[in-house]
Amino acid sequence: MPNIGGRPAMVAVDDIVRAGRELGMRGLSVKAVAVRLGVTATALYRHVESRWGLERLVGESILAELRLRDDPRHDLERHLLSFALQMRAFMLEHPGLAGYLQLLFPRGDGGQRLLNIEVDALVRRGYEPGAAIVLSGAVASMTIAMTASEENSAAAEEADGDGLDREREAVRDRLSRDDRLAEPSAALPQVPRPEYVRLLLTASIRGLVGSCPPGRPVAEMVADLAATGEGL
Repeated sequence: MPNIGGRPAMVAVDDIVRAGRELGMRGLSVKAVAVRLGVTATALYRHVESRWGLERLVGESILAELRLRDDPRHDLERHLLSFALQMRAFMLEHPGLAGYLQLLFPRGDGGQRLLNIEVDALVRRGYEPGAAIVLSGAVASMTIAMTASEENSAAAEEADGDGLDREREAVRDRLSRDDRLAEPSAALPQVPRPEYVRLLLTASIRGLVGSCPPGRPVAEMVADLAATGEGL
């Protein structure tokens, strides 16, 4: 309850984290946390320097709970796919976390811990630390972006599922009337979203590993990829 009269209400960092997690990353703001705790925004600013600081405080608290499993029986591609799918599942359990990570990864201790764990796993599979950072960062960034897109679709479904269904039907109708696209699009298999994500991640990881296999210097990989895009 707000403190009316008398001394200003006191708030601790643990209170801010608790309230922020109760609100969730999607509903997180200095004002919302202050209202939930019954204090002024000024009271929060004694502990967090800005909205960015609040996001980092709460986001990293959530990330601290993610425990990555590394099966030593997995080859490189399967390991990276497992890493991506574990990240995706955790982000989907915590709406708004993907958007937090999409801005910058890692942003704090929680993300840095995850990156260290994944770099160690890739070093065990033959990578130098620098190349391991590049590869794990690429897989993480790709997974974060895909999961953020999934969240946006889920939010649209929740906000106006009927409207979204009409939009989807309009797309199907448009394709069905396209002389070039109608027949091949109709023949495409209907793949559930989770399986589609798995297939897309697998294909992307396979390409990344092909460009950055164990033992290849990062500078050589970058030069090779840059040469492919010259003149475009």
